[in-house]
Amino acid sequence: MTRSMTGFGKAERTEEGESITVELSSVNHRYLDCSLRLPNGWAALEPAIKETVKRYLSRGKVYLTVHRRGAERRGQPVVCDMTRAKEYVDASKELAQLVGAMEPLSLDTLASLQGVFVEQEAGEDLETTRERLEPVLTEALEQLGAMRATEGRALADDLRQRVHHIRATLETVEGRLPTLNAAYEERLRARIQELASDVSVTEERIAIEAAMLAEKGDVTEEAVRLKTHLDHMLELLDNDGPIGRRLDFLTQEVQRETNTLGVKTRDSEVTKDVLSMKAELEKIREQVQNIE
Repeated sequence: MTRSMTGFGKAERTEEGESITVELSSVNHRYLDCSLRLPNGWAALEPAIKETVKRYLSRGKVYLTVHRRGAERRGQPVVCDMTRAKEYVDASKELAQLVGAMEPLSLDTLASLQGVFVEQEAGEDLETTRERLEPVLTEALEQLGAMRATEGRALADDLRQRVHHIRATLETVEGRLPTLNAAYEERLRARIQELASDVSVTEERIAIEAAMLAEKGDVTEEAVRLKTHLDHMLELLDNDGPIGRRLDFLTQEVQRETNTLGVKTRDSEVTKDVLSMKAELEKIREQVQNIE
């Protein structure tokens, strides 16, 4: 199944008076890169969370946030995060200098800013916490995966249409090849006669010139390789698992063969067809960047 790298997932569970919410979003990325925002005291869970994410995703920039709320946390000591407070004060001073204000930041305002006063986390069993977090994380990942799969199906349908368009255009080009080959053959004969009239030209030179002209005008190999690459792209779109990188590589190969086809034929009608193929290829290249 073709999957996009863009999606969103959210899950929440409440147990023993505590609510845990996991929010996930992902965008395009060459590799899997997971950015976490966890409650205070949960940093040790980061490796386990990333391992769980890897079981569901293989590529994409993933933003994961865990919110924790619960009545049992009330009454815990509140402490001032002096580092965070100093960052706010320093930033407000710079802003005050910029606008010419006299008072950069009042105490009341500073105290109300997020992260200045925080509840001091009591020691807790992180293994128990992980066990409570795991099903919520899994549910959010499944939602994210479902959204990526839905968008992936739409991407796959679009890519199939574009590949079929290129394939049909290539068949049109192949239909002109007999006429083009006849013209190349005529030019080849004329060139050979021209060379043969020169007594200083050896038979070996004539053979070399003939071979070079024949190679320059023959696009059979390019057409065959193009069809092979296009068929492979269609096969990949029906496969399970990550296919984005392989599709990206095939797109480059199709681009290379298409360019060669246009250079070798030097025919106005074929040039129009090649430009049409290149336009579709550019759209395919953009879409492939979204596929896992």
